[in-house]
Amino acid sequence: MSTILVLQHIACEPPGAYEDELRAWGVELHRVQIDEGDPLPDWREFAGIVAMGGPMGAYEDDRLPWLAAEKRLIAEAVRAGAPFWGVCLGSQLLAASLGARVFPGPEAEVGLLPVFTTAAAAADPVFSVAPAEFLALQWHGDTFELPRGAVRLARSDAYPQQAFVFERAYGVQFHLEIDAALATTWGEVPAYAQSLRDLLGDDALPSLVEQVGRHEVQATELARRLLAAWLEHVIALEPAPGCVTQSAR
Repeated sequence: MSTILVLQHIACEPPGAYEDELRAWGVELHRVQIDEGDPLPDWREFAGIVAMGGPMGAYEDDRLPWLAAEKRLIAEAVRAGAPFWGVCLGSQLLAASLGARVFPGPEAEVGLLPVFTTAAAAADPVFSVAPAEFLALQWHGDTFELPRGAVRLARSDAYPQQAFVFERAYGVQFHLEIDAALATTWGEVPAYAQSLRDLLGDDALPSLVEQVGRHEVQATELARRLLAAWLEHVIALEPAPGCVTQSAR
């Protein structure tokens, strides 16, 4: 049985629908809560790496020294050809690990907003399963430059870097993996709640949760199709016998 290393930066940002698809394939998860001091294991022991989001910036090494160690692990693993899937902060850490600049954008991108795939996505073994346009939850203020040697796969109206691939590593800035229940949990985190109030007003959370709820089936199904394609075409896994995966639906 294959095992995936999951790097989490806050308890309320698990892999969500991505985790559902991993388990459907019979994959085991080795979860590391980096912000809580869990040690980083040897990445060579795993079939791939999934790195999730968090409230910190990928450049805050002085405040959070563990970021430097995590970026070293990602850089070493990705440049050695390890499969990688990074979400939001995870995509920014991937970009930073490949030498690209990560920085605060001109304004935060928050809400259920359209994402557009690029022409290159149609030829990509993973992003070719995505439609030309889809809605995804955005909740970030940082962005990044496209790393040298990477290929842009998606953009939004606010930020050009929404998804990219470098060899066997993928970074996605947006969130497809969460449902209304998880969005509600995010709103219970004081830092997240305050950020949302500052950006969109006191009533922003109920409105955002309602939007996520209306589109959660389409979003989570797309999340699972993308990860299924990554598992099949990048890691070259086969589903466990009897498992019903998104790629089989």
